[in-house]
Amino acid sequence: MKNFLLCYITDRRQLRSVSLAAVIRETLRAGVDIVQIREKDLGSRELIALAEEALKAAMEPSTGRAVVVVNDRLDVALAAGAKGVHLGAHSMPVQVVRRLAPRPFVIGVSCHSLDEALAAESGGADYLVLGPVFETPSKIGYGLPLGLEKLRDATSQIRIPVLALGGITVERVRPCLKAGASGIAGIRIFQDCQSVQERVRELRAQG
Repeated sequence: MKNFLLCYITDRRQLRSVSLAAVIRETLRAGVDIVQIREKDLGSRELIALAEEALKAAMEPSTGRAVVVVNDRLDVALAAGAKGVHLGAHSMPVQVVRRLAPRPFVIGVSCHSLDEALAAESGGADYLVLGPVFETPSKIGYGLPLGLEKLRDATSQIRIPVLALGGITVERVRPCLKAGASGIAGIRIFQDCQSVQERVRELRAQG
């Protein structure tokens, strides 16, 4: 699989010496496919400004024209001119979002089971993020990790892209792809590295 998807999920609270806008710009230049702006505590005005800055960076000649999606907030995504939204368990139903924002507007959905994945697909989602596949501190509240077998079970029944999430490391990318994942999504894998460019090269080499 040469062109598997890489999705960077933002979390500025985990950043120390660099701004989130700078990290987003670097991930775009490195060639990620999706940037999911997931800053749940920001107000609408701040979130719109951040999304607009990310969209401006995505249009720079040095970037790969990644899709910028806003977590949960359809109103913010539309106001900022983002290409999509990413929905969670407590977000607006996929079917409603699809009616309000028809294609080519991109809808991603976070899922934690096969049933949720099937429901999201039937509702009109364009891609899914499934996890946690591996154990990770940020997903303890979602119970035990799904593991590669459940990931394989889901990808065998889902026709849209399924991105593996949770405890993803460079070494775990290839097993996820072999289990049928169309790519990976994560926060720390992109933020906790010396060079995003080098990290993306490492990830791409796993395909």
